[in-house]
Amino acid sequence: MSVLVTGASGNVGTYVVQSLLELNEHVVVAGTDIHKLQKLFGLDVKSVCLDFTKSETFEAATKDVNRVFLMRPPHLGKPEDLYLFIDHLKTKQIELISFLSLMGVEKNTIPPHHKIEKYIEHSGIPYAHIRPGFFMQNISGIHANEIKEDDMIFIPAGKSKASFIDAKDIGLATATVLHDVNRFKNTAHTITGSQALDYDEIAAILSDVTEREITYAKPDFIRYWFRYVFKRKLDMNYVNVTVALYLMTRMGSAQAITKTFNELTGREPRTFKSFALENLSSFSSSN
Repeated sequence: MSVLVTGASGNVGTYVVQSLLELNEHVVVAGTDIHKLQKLFGLDVKSVCLDFTKSETFEAATKDVNRVFLMRPPHLGKPEDLYLFIDHLKTKQIELISFLSLMGVEKNTIPPHHKIEKYIEHSGIPYAHIRPGFFMQNISGIHANEIKEDDMIFIPAGKSKASFIDAKDIGLATATVLHDVNRFKNTAHTITGSQALDYDEIAAILSDVTEREITYAKPDFIRYWFRYVFKRKLDMNYVNVTVALYLMTRMGSAQAITKTFNELTGREPRTFKSFALENLSSFSSSN
């Protein structure tokens, strides 16, 4: 039997696949673009088409699968968008769903992840929720634009701290619970890095590794929203979600540190400085 990895071409999904393969698991990678999956993982890993909005893709995608890594695609904003697929999994012999959720979501009913967690729990399918802190890849990805072009971090988080974690570590932790079903049935795991850093500290680390002066702009929510929607032309709904997350961050929701990653894997989580050094090209100046 195999592990189905949804969102396999994404930040976390890619690392879940890699870690599962290192554990000698049979893996099925799923997404809406099979050619992209085959190019990314090769022909040794089975690639299947899966679209949560098209139930006709469900049966073939879940054939000979007994565990599932479930990730909500960013463009599907309503929790109900995943319910049809979860209902389908109830008809299969699924031993564990590991859902990629959010840190603190058990006390925060606003993000769609909260309702998805509850729906999985009520389905009767064994689960192991993964609740990570902020991804380090957010800084090297969506927020790297301003770092490269303007030597600044443009995030409306104020003076708040976040216990950033590398998506590679999230992938390893997720693969660990999927590999040991009996141990992790009906559990939830809040996974963070070993440090809680504010964005002035992040800027100082980036200044050190890039040998440029990177500053934290401390924008308010309006400046951030206008820049990301009108200058960068990002989807308004996506930007609104990030605003909500940074509002919660300002309230202290992202600063807690757990030892869960170490307890699951026996390893220490990657530090932001080591991540920045490994991903130096993501922060290279475009000027």
